Amino acid sequence: MPHDHHDHDHDHPHALLPPDPALRVKALESLLTQKGLIDPAALDAIIDTYENKIGPKNGAHVVARAWADPDFKHALLEDATAVVADLGFYGRQGEHIVVVENTPDVHNMIVCTLCSCYPWPLLGIPPAWYKSDAYRARAVREPRQVLAEFGLHLPEKTRVRVWDSTAEIRYLVLPMRPAGTDGLGLQALTDLVTRDSMVGTGLPLSPA
Repeated sequence: MPHDHHDHDHDHPHALLPPDPALRVKALESLLTQKGLIDPAALDAIIDTYENKIGPKNGAHVVARAWADPDFKHALLEDATAVVADLGFYGRQGEHIVVVENTPDVHNMIVCTLCSCYPWPLLGIPPAWYKSDAYRARAVREPRQVLAEFGLHLPEKTRVRVWDSTAEIRYLVLPMRPAGTDGLGLQALTDLVTRDSMVGTGLPLSPA
C-alpha cells in the first residue's frame, strides 16, 4: 500500500535496542558459539555475501537492463514477477514482485511496517536498518527526514511515495538512470546501481 508525503513530523528518537526476535537470535548465536558449533567469523562472511554481494547484484542487473531496454522496462513495470522469474530470480520471499519507477516528480521508498518483508531473490537479505523499529515506524510518518538521514535530499516539488511491503507483495524501486550514461554498456550500468537505490533510500552512483 503506497503512502504519499510532501512534508514530515518532528524527529523521533531511534530505538536503542534491537527487537525481541533479534535479541533471541543473538542469544542463540552466543550459545552455539560457546559450544563450538558455529564460527562467528564464518557466519558474518556468509551474511555479508548474501546482504551485500549476491542479492543486490541480481536486482542491479534487472535495473540496468530496464535502463538499457525500453521493451524490457515496459514488461517489468507490467508484470515484474514473471519477468524476473524468467531471469532465474524467484523463490522464497520473491513470489510476487512489483517494480515502482522513480521520476522527477515522484520518489519511491520501500518499507515493511509489520516485520521485514523484502525481495530476497533480487536484493539478498535485508540490512539491519531495514528491520529496525525506527525505520519501520518513521519511514511512513516522516519519510523526508529519514531520507535526509541517509544523505538523500530531494527537491521540495518531488513527492515521496512510501510502499509498504507485505507477505504477499514485495516492492523494488526502479531508480532514474544517472545522467551521462548514454554510452555505457550493461555491465557498466549495473555497477552504478546500489542496494539503497533499489529500496529508495539512496540514488545510483554517478559515472566516473
